[in-house]
Amino acid sequence: METSWHGANAGGAQRQGLLQHRWLKVSLLVLGILVLLFLIVPFFINANTFRPTAESELSSALGRRVTLGHLSLSLFSGSLVADNIAIADDPAFSSTPFLQAKSLHIGVDLGSLLFHHQLHIHSFTADAPQIHLISKSNGTWNYSSLGSSSSSSSSQSSGTPNISIGDFKITNGSVDVSSIPAQGQPFVYNHVDINVKNVSFTTPMPFTISADLPANGTVKLNGTAGPVGRPNAVDTPLQATIQIANFNPVAAGVIPPSDGVSMIANLNAQLNSNGKTLTVAGKMQASQLKLSPTGTPAPHPVDIDLHATNNLGAQTGQINDLAVHTGGVAAHVTGTYQVAGQSANLNLHLAAPNLPVDGLVELLPAVGIKLPSGSSLHGGTLTAQLDITGPASGPRIAGPVSINNTELAGFSLGSRIQGLTSKLGSSTSGGTQIQQLSANVVNTPQGTQLSQINCIVPAIGSATGNGSVAAGGALNFQLLAKLSTTGVGGAASAALNSIGGALGGILHTAVSNGIPISVAGTSSDPHISANLSAMFKGKGQPSSTTKKPSPGGILGGLFGGK
Repeated sequence: METSWHGANAGGAQRQGLLQHRWLKVSLLVLGILVLLFLIVPFFINANTFRPTAESELSSALGRRVTLGHLSLSLFSGSLVADNIAIADDPAFSSTPFLQAKSLHIGVDLGSLLFHHQLHIHSFTADAPQIHLISKSNGTWNYSSLGSSSSSSSSQSSGTPNISIGDFKITNGSVDVSSIPAQGQPFVYNHVDINVKNVSFTTPMPFTISADLPANGTVKLNGTAGPVGRPNAVDTPLQATIQIANFNPVAAGVIPPSDGVSMIANLNAQLNSNGKTLTVAGKMQASQLKLSPTGTPAPHPVDIDLHATNNLGAQTGQINDLAVHTGGVAAHVTGTYQVAGQSANLNLHLAAPNLPVDGLVELLPAVGIKLPSGSSLHGGTLTAQLDITGPASGPRIAGPVSINNTELAGFSLGSRIQGLTSKLGSSTSGGTQIQQLSANVVNTPQGTQLSQINCIVPAIGSATGNGSVAAGGALNFQLLAKLSTTGVGGAASAALNSIGGALGGILHTAVSNGIPISVAGTSSDPHISANLSAMFKGKGQPSSTTKKPSPGGILGGLFGGK
């Protein structure tokens, strides 16, 4: 029995092995046949016969003439492969193609194609296409009419195109953005990758977009878009997140170098559009920020919160809040803007209440404000209410500005006033305490005008007047200074008390009325001088035959002036 059982078991194992071997042979045979079919079927199917159908369906769906090169069948990828593709542009914008690519993979239903000779398209992949986006000054784009029958020479209904594609991809593309009329060089995106799912003109479509920007910048966008706006594709609803890194607007050609504005920007924001209004809300960090042709980049990044809305049809926008953070507080910008082509007109207001001077010091060079060489500001606050109007490339900035309770360390104002150095220099040698410095400021590309200047320096006195800073940095200020009754002013009074009689009265009256001060040079090297003789014109000046000294000469001698 045992021998018989072992013999039966060995026979069963042998039969099972033979069966597995036969199945392996069958599997290999089937696999070989399938491989053979994949290799030879394309030779028996002329895929190029489907080219007119594919061109017609694509042209009908896009509302643009679509031309395809030679079609071949790839069973491995389940697609028709076109050697070339070109999508015509809106003739109102350009006669060159809107999109060109050397190859296009059209995913099709192989069963319908092989057995029924029907073309059912489910995906597109365009390799290294070139796409041209063009805008007009009225806000219309050359892609606005995509899907509209009015832009196609073919006869079709004016309804929404009946198109449904599971997957649309662009890999390693290039997109250039220009305008009519042309304004500078086109903005170019390289290595553009786009993936859109469930492509349809009537339903929302998930999408992802990534691209390289000039000067090593990048942009990523993901969200949903749709249904496609009719008749203007710009009106398509959108919900997306945008991330921009290392964006250099000057290198990208967005801001001309002549404007003097530059930065390296990082942005993370939410975009929401209902097809009529686009809302942007997010945070931006600006490194190497420079806001003036005469400025130098800020040494540290500046954080900015942004919330704005844009009327897509009217090309108008509302800055709900643009908060520039510094020193733990923020300056807020609100207002409106009007877009015209690639430029914009501004009507904004900046509110900067009691900003700490220590936090603003690093931004002063960015806006072209230079302190005297070797000096620095410490402590105190700055308050400004400024209107920003006119073209964004060169706005007019106007309003009151005041600085309170700060110190200009490393700069002795008294010792720098030529004509008053004897009595003022020693009391202010360590720096200058400024109780208040206020003025109405008007800044334009031509320079800065300051009126109603009021400066209070407790150790010296006060000064009022007007002045200007030229675009090149030259100073031209005419001030009237009144000495304080304590400190340096007390020293001056003591000197005047030593002079009695009518001459002493003239001196006291002249000093109390104010000493003319002029400021020239540049902000980094100011030349400050007191015109003592000008105080006494027509007041006790000696005749040409007398040898009595003039009041101006006496006062100049007292204060070490000329």
